[in-house]
Amino acid sequence: MTFFQLAALFICLVAAGGWLNARTLKLPHGVAMLLVGAAGALALVAVRVLAPDQRQAMALVASVAAIDFPRAVLGYLLGFLLFAGAMQVDVSQLRRRALSVWTLATFGVVVSTAVVGAGLWLAAGWLGLAMPLPWALVFGALISPTDPVAVLATLKRGRLPHGLKVVLQGEALFNDGVGIVVFSALLAFASGAAPSVGEAAFQVVLQAAGGLALGLAAAFGVVWAMRWVDDYVVEVSLSLALAMGVYAGAQALHLSGPIAAVGAGLLLGDSRDGPTMSETTREHLTTFWTLIDELLNAVLFLLLGLLLLIVPLQARLGGLAVAAIVLVLAARAVVVLPWGSYFHLRHEERGARTILVWGGLHGALSVALALTLPAVAERPLILAATYAVCAFSVVVQGVTFAPLAAWFDRRPAK
Repeated sequence: MTFFQLAALFICLVAAGGWLNARTLKLPHGVAMLLVGAAGALALVAVRVLAPDQRQAMALVASVAAIDFPRAVLGYLLGFLLFAGAMQVDVSQLRRRALSVWTLATFGVVVSTAVVGAGLWLAAGWLGLAMPLPWALVFGALISPTDPVAVLATLKRGRLPHGLKVVLQGEALFNDGVGIVVFSALLAFASGAAPSVGEAAFQVVLQAAGGLALGLAAAFGVVWAMRWVDDYVVEVSLSLALAMGVYAGAQALHLSGPIAAVGAGLLLGDSRDGPTMSETTREHLTTFWTLIDELLNAVLFLLLGLLLLIVPLQARLGGLAVAAIVLVLAARAVVVLPWGSYFHLRHEERGARTILVWGGLHGALSVALALTLPAVAERPLILAATYAVCAFSVVVQGVTFAPLAAWFDRRPAK
């Protein structure tokens, strides 16, 4: 199948699945798309087994299996989704919670990587599976950053204290760049290289700070340009050029594309309420990026479900998958406990610890990183564990988060 034919198929599935969900189950949109994709993957597996002689059916199976998911996520979709998500964040609240956001997005990722990696290494040994500690730490690095797409989509449905919402949003938007650098350093170490801790830390700071500076500088230029025109078509086009330009430019300069997109989106979103643009432009800009966010979110979760076609589904890996889910939740609890206790005691935000744990979702970014691993013996184990954690996170945590937040919102203060 050609790229256009595949894109048409995915959009049709997104539209049909969204309509059916809106009419019947009314699940969170991302969860519904994941289930549609998983159902499609299982149907393709059945076709591969039951009708191996059907050329057209097998061509469809081959086309879907050949999709470069890491390139689709890291190369195309992530920049748009991060930019659109950052535009939704209350920047004034983000400034007030900056310390908590930055510590969770940096030290939180490092601590979680160590806890999950060491725990998975011990669990694999107990289960009789070969998982050297360096590769277990690689899994810890790729699974520790919370996924901005899954988190932002889930937060739209939950009623949260504004401060907690901003912390979850900011952490998810900023920890990707840190997580990718840590993952790259540990992957090099597991593959036989010996990167220094100082060099790895320098790269984290350089790529994150450089990406943020690039995103803010470009956004400042676009906001300045918007002051001189009052044409919503031109201004929306400028915002699209900004989102694509900073992400591509950061990649070319070996800076953090995700953080560049976040910085640009934050500044442009914050400027909407000022004199930069007219009310007509503001409405069109918000509508355009909301549509982009929702549509690409749906496509991404659909692709995540379709990955069942290539994920190793083996009974012997079931124990490792369960252990990975428990370890990721436990590491999340360790990381957010200090800030959750602080918000609960200082700001009287009920259920802060539980909400911060349950709201730290994982999704497509972790799976994309797992799929970039070389063809080593540990790759199927890491891929299966990653997919299990992400599926649990999107389906179980994603469905139950809004009721959990509502329960804490209704519960009387002590």
